[in-house]
Amino acid sequence: MFWKPLLLSALATSALAAEPAGIDWVKARQHWSFVPPKVQALPKVKDHSWPRSRVDYFILAQMEKHKLAPTREAEARVLLRRVFFDLTGLPPTPEETRAFLADVSPGAFERMVDDLLNRRAFGERMASMWLNLARYAEDQAHQVGNNTSPNLPYAWRYRDWIVAAFTADLRYDAFIEKQLAVDLIEPQNKADLPALGFLGLGHKLYARSRLDVQAEEWAEQVDTVSQTFLGLTVACARCHDHKFDPVSTRDYYAMAGVFASVKKVSLRPDGKDEDEKTNAEKMDPGTLHIVRDESPHDLPIYLRGDVEAPAEIAPRGWLQVLSKNEPVKFHQGSGRAELAKLIASAENPLTARVMVNRVWDMLFGHPLARTTSNFGAMGDKPTHPALLDDLALRFMKDGWLVKRLIRELVLSSTYRQGSMGSAANAQIDEANEHLWRMNRKRLPIEPLRDAILATSGALNLEGGRSLDLNAAEHHKRTLYSQFSRKELNKTLMLFDYPDANVHAARRSESTTPTQKLFVMNSPFIIAQAKKLAQRLQQHAGDEAERIRFAYELLFTREPLPEEFELSRSFLQQPAEAGLSTWEQFAQALLATNEMSYVD
Repeated sequence: MFWKPLLLSALATSALAAEPAGIDWVKARQHWSFVPPKVQALPKVKDHSWPRSRVDYFILAQMEKHKLAPTREAEARVLLRRVFFDLTGLPPTPEETRAFLADVSPGAFERMVDDLLNRRAFGERMASMWLNLARYAEDQAHQVGNNTSPNLPYAWRYRDWIVAAFTADLRYDAFIEKQLAVDLIEPQNKADLPALGFLGLGHKLYARSRLDVQAEEWAEQVDTVSQTFLGLTVACARCHDHKFDPVSTRDYYAMAGVFASVKKVSLRPDGKDEDEKTNAEKMDPGTLHIVRDESPHDLPIYLRGDVEAPAEIAPRGWLQVLSKNEPVKFHQGSGRAELAKLIASAENPLTARVMVNRVWDMLFGHPLARTTSNFGAMGDKPTHPALLDDLALRFMKDGWLVKRLIRELVLSSTYRQGSMGSAANAQIDEANEHLWRMNRKRLPIEPLRDAILATSGALNLEGGRSLDLNAAEHHKRTLYSQFSRKELNKTLMLFDYPDANVHAARRSESTTPTQKLFVMNSPFIIAQAKKLAQRLQQHAGDEAERIRFAYELLFTREPLPEEFELSRSFLQQPAEAGLSTWEQFAQALLATNEMSYVD
């Protein structure tokens, strides 16, 4: 109708008048996260006997400033179980525990850490963290009838690439570049094409020929990329300049133009694309879900996000707050390669800080900056800014090597502290912001389920194609399960696995009666309790030795005298509820809090 353009023009004029006056870029760049990390002098401390590494000096200096004292080092068994779960997501075997305790030579813990870092299980542990950031899934949230063509049945090839990349200790800057633009940066590199799943596994909505639908997909890509790598919520500037951070609407459309210039494709092994009516179950088994450049072009700024109200063109380019003066413009195809290199640049003040902060969170249970994917004005300032800078700078200087970073952190005195601190410290710093003790950590669903399988003896260490988590034959690690956007598996949901439709900065943590009911009634738990009981009964020795073996297997320790007597007494009782006494005993141990937590 003739009046619609006139109405949109009036609305556009009104919208422009309502926009903020502009961003003070000089002032904006003074925010802590946009200031380049600075070289830090080693803090002075009174107790020179405690620090083992640079990290410890920063932590101890803050403790002493607040009149706190470190907690004594955790017992060897506790430390062993902690580092196994933190680095591999699996418990130590009794044989590994005995070997570690028997090794009294200098450097025993260091050698154990190096061994764990070199295992494929380390790559799997890191992948569990990364896939939540990448909103990894194998289908789409909406399906019309029997049309499964938007689904992603070979998403697991991206997952396995992530596992391999962390296992091989791929430099983090290269890790970023390959996921965003390996096809452009290394055109002959076919082996790393699965890395493009980071973009290729994004949302594919219905009616994708419509401009407003395409705009939703661009926004999803901008949001995932900016939060994951930069700790910024750039997509909040889609309809207006960011309300809190120095990100303009022009910045948003400059980045969105990159993703408007790429096409999601399902690439067959013969190099041809799968037909877009091809249902998931008919796709070639070697298919990769990736992206490629297609008709690179700039986007107009759509006023208030309305695709029917285009305004001036925003050239594809970099964020102005991260540019020295005017924003860097992209000229090479879509701009993906240029975007990737700027994100992974050592001159970018955000990228290294964001990754170091995520690794710290993984190991210590609390990040240095609590809002791990929001380093903007509404995010929390780091509790130890000098330490974060020091780690970020050395992470880059030392080659962006994740294993080297993790090794330093887990060998520190800070990491080796016990989790039970003093009442005097708790009165000063109950939340443990100054790291005067180790935080007790609850196991997410992946290591919890994996530990249950490991202790029952049923764990299958193969990777490859994903399996239904509810399938009785699924004894692979939980990482190798099907993750759905349409309907997340109920067990995953019950134990706080995040919504795979969006980037998940951290896991939430709930405690509900249904979680314990699952441990009491789940067919999976009952089946594993039976396997565990069989394993215990087949262990050489008498009943007492089998009880001790059970505690060593599940908790990496000897039973306390009262636990030992209680176990013997229970095992002498008649069986009830259709399970043998040993099976009930096994299930009771699997249901303990100690099975679900790491000190």
